[in-house]
Amino acid sequence: MKILVKALALMAVAGSAGLAFLYSGVYPIGADVPHNPLTYWALETLRDNAIDSASRTLVLPEDLASPDQVLAGRPDYNEMGAGCHLRPGKAESDLSIGLYPQPPNLTVPHDRHTKRQNNEGTSELALRQFWVIKHGIKVSGMPAWGETHDDQRIWAMLAFLRQLPRLDPAQYQILTARGGDSEAHHAM
Repeated sequence: MKILVKALALMAVAGSAGLAFLYSGVYPIGADVPHNPLTYWALETLRDNAIDSASRTLVLPEDLASPDQVLAGRPDYNEMGAGCHLRPGKAESDLSIGLYPQPPNLTVPHDRHTKRQNNEGTSELALRQFWVIKHGIKVSGMPAWGETHDDQRIWAMLAFLRQLPRLDPAQYQILTARGGDSEAHHAM
């Protein structure tokens, strides 16, 4: 019984200390000050495991690599993703510099984003990316595009995103320029 009382007392003290910390305002919450390693680890672990769990039931469309699907996704990435996740030939933007955590540069091959993605297969990564595009990530700057875009449109954006690391700046410019699709078909 004494052990239970001590455990409950310890939990009460720890809970009180946690609440005191939360209400103290001492934690630097500005995006220009990085999290301490423990906080970053906890948030990253929570994010990765939550996305893994939520994306487990998704199924990749068979036509994800089709030129039509890739071309359908180009305007959405250019208008909604390139400011944060960059265009080929760009290492940063005003928006990407100001975000914390910094968004991944999606113009580089997948294995250069994070160690975690380096261990994932291409289809698992695509399912995770679809889920993130659709649902966003709280307190990261990543919006939930599923609020305004249907699944077909998000899959198309992902199809373009998967081709993005293969594009040089000139190809990207041609593909995302406003105008007829016939020019874009020749660029691929």
